[in-house]
Amino acid sequence: MTRRRVIGGLVLVLLVLALAGCVPNPDQMKPIDRTDPGFWNGYFVIPLIDILDATARALGSYGLAILVVTVGLRLLIIPLTLKQMKSSKAMQALQPEMTKLREKYKNNQQKLQEETMKLFQKHNVNPLAGCLPILVQMPILIAFYQSIMHNTPLFEADFLWLQLGEADPYHILPVLAAVTTYLQSVMMGMSDNPQAKAFLIIMPIMIFVLSFSFPSALALYWVYGNLFTMIQYYFIGDKFKAKREGVTR
Repeated sequence: MTRRRVIGGLVLVLLVLALAGCVPNPDQMKPIDRTDPGFWNGYFVIPLIDILDATARALGSYGLAILVVTVGLRLLIIPLTLKQMKSSKAMQALQPEMTKLREKYKNNQQKLQEETMKLFQKHNVNPLAGCLPILVQMPILIAFYQSIMHNTPLFEADFLWLQLGEADPYHILPVLAAVTTYLQSVMMGMSDNPQAKAFLIIMPIMIFVLSFSFPSALALYWVYGNLFTMIQYYFIGDKFKAKREGVTR
């Protein structure tokens, strides 16, 4: 229960921070002063603006540029994603033993926590490792949002039925963002990890609600990223199968 509360608290804090920076105002829609951008804009927002602009010029579309940049960002966090996969598989393998512990110590929560931690230590499993990629993506998400708001050409660009600087008028992207977030979480094994189960429900709901006011470009980034992760997991997810079987023996 303690870990679940920690996870829930982190999500709520990140949600509040995201909401605080997601209310458009005239200052947000102005180009950034590059002579004195500050640390955040200088190292996160401006580089994303420049990368998106250069990619859009090469491809002739900001929608495609978002796809390419999204894939590039996800490739950068592959080590964390692989760690998440390993943790999820290990947690799945430990479920039978954890169930036995819960039954054995159902009337002694302190002893249950102690024995559960011993089990994790014995098999070198970190139950919170599966949450790392999501936590890492939150600053990227906020920086990506700000790079859109400060990028006039992207903000005014069209892609398919979307105007990238405005929310999807048909609410298709919010649904896709929520559904792909849920499917990705299930695919990564969060449904089998009691310590990460809170993310299984909280994250899709949070993304669905925020996507109603997000610029379409940001929701598009999230959908692209989820699809990339699911494809990635499809091809390399069995990498940890042998390790999982080794734990259960």
